[in-house]
Amino acid sequence: MMRTPASLLIVGGGVAGLALALELADTRPVTLLRPASDDHGASRWAQGGIAAVLSPDDDIEAHIQDTLDAGDGLCDVGAVRFTVEHGRQAIDWLIQLGMPFTPDPDPRSHYPYHLTREGGHGARRVIHAADATGRALIETLLHHVKRHPGITLHDDFMVIDLLGDGTGCLGARCLDRAGRLHELRAGDTVLATGGASGLYRHTTSPHPACGEGMMMAAELGCELRNLEFQQFHPTCLYDPDGPPFLISEALRGEGGYLRTLDGHRFMPSIDPRAELAPRDIVARAIDTEMHRSHSDHVWLDMTHLPADQVMRQFPTIYGHCIGRGLDITDSPIPVVPAAHYSCGGIASDLTGATDVPHLYAIGEVAYTGLHGANRMASNSLLECLVFAHAAADRLKRAASRPRPGTDVSPIVIPPAHTTRLAPDRIAAMMERLRTIMSQYVGIVRHDEGLHRASAQLAALSQESHELRARHAPDIALSRLDQAARLATLVVAAARERRESRGLHFNLDCSAHATEPPHPSRQRV
Repeated sequence: MMRTPASLLIVGGGVAGLALALELADTRPVTLLRPASDDHGASRWAQGGIAAVLSPDDDIEAHIQDTLDAGDGLCDVGAVRFTVEHGRQAIDWLIQLGMPFTPDPDPRSHYPYHLTREGGHGARRVIHAADATGRALIETLLHHVKRHPGITLHDDFMVIDLLGDGTGCLGARCLDRAGRLHELRAGDTVLATGGASGLYRHTTSPHPACGEGMMMAAELGCELRNLEFQQFHPTCLYDPDGPPFLISEALRGEGGYLRTLDGHRFMPSIDPRAELAPRDIVARAIDTEMHRSHSDHVWLDMTHLPADQVMRQFPTIYGHCIGRGLDITDSPIPVVPAAHYSCGGIASDLTGATDVPHLYAIGEVAYTGLHGANRMASNSLLECLVFAHAAADRLKRAASRPRPGTDVSPIVIPPAHTTRLAPDRIAAMMERLRTIMSQYVGIVRHDEGLHRASAQLAALSQESHELRARHAPDIALSRLDQAARLATLVVAAARERRESRGLHFNLDCSAHATEPPHPSRQRV
């Protein structure tokens, strides 16, 4: 007897979610929730590129070692090897889809596409589409997703909770644009919802995730790991009157210098890799310099490089800065660190599976062990692609085992409460949360600050949770409640790690611990 394949629900439409949908749509029915706001998600704003061993002058072991070095002793070696060894396969798949990577202008090159170098990498291994790789990647994948008959794409639902029982995850509870509550039941559910940079006031994305997916998974029983390791990108454009805008690490890879406001190049005295040291080192160096000189930013100087090279390789950055009145070929760029990437997340294996049956996590929302205590540049998009393919392979094998009552069709659910909380109160509470996190749980931390953050966030979390229980379902209120509870877990993880490692730097315990490092673990 023929059996209908189990339905699949994917929450999130960045690179990870789109790639997974494409890989599975020929095997089982796929419903992809991709709200319009995903067009502004982290994937689209990725400028640098995708790290993979593609040149004959590079090798797998070198990429593995560079990743382990950047991760400061906390990477899972198996996850690193798995990811790096599948890099070329992921790039070849994108090329087959028509991804417009930048060609190498040198006809003598052994590889047809241009490869650049970024911090932590000992070789040129970052393939890119000019300086807008994320945008080109999203557009390429979305082009195919929209045309695939096996994918139902919804842009009108926002997930606020996961559904579950003793057998595992059953799907998600959502709100539509009119505020109506729906249940979407599925045989398997995949979270591809992004990280938690939105817990901070200043980020590299205009619409950052606040860790909603992490908290929803934790509520269903998943373990969260390494939440204390929040990466701050060293170089966000300092533009108080403009939107957040990332200044790619590739500018430093092509020869850009970091300078103090009086013109001194400071990185060579801090690390032998200078501007190409891992991001945690560079971000702390900039933060230290800003505090020393009481300045709002430092300079990233490209003016010593040929102007035509800068404009050709970085047209997006050049164009944005020109629009803000700054010619980067003639004047240095004011830059400041900003929250960028979450190295921790939902504990998952090499197929994206979590501790909860029928629930998967891929992309930034997941903790795979690849990044350890600090993500190396351009390994993130690689992780999205490799683990999307790995999860697809596992889910294809599960496609013949449908679960009863898991047809992904919206079921309207009457809410328990109809009174809505004023939006300005929600916004004020979210701003308070971000202020606490930025003040006490940023690039440099100390015990007293973490203690204060813990107490203040506990009170804010309790308040937001009670407000959510007493009011009508609301996307902003749900997001606030989940962000507040996740922030308390981040602080708890930071307080438990009695050492400084990678992205977690505590002035009161500034050295590595003497015992072997281990991932932090949090449950609710």
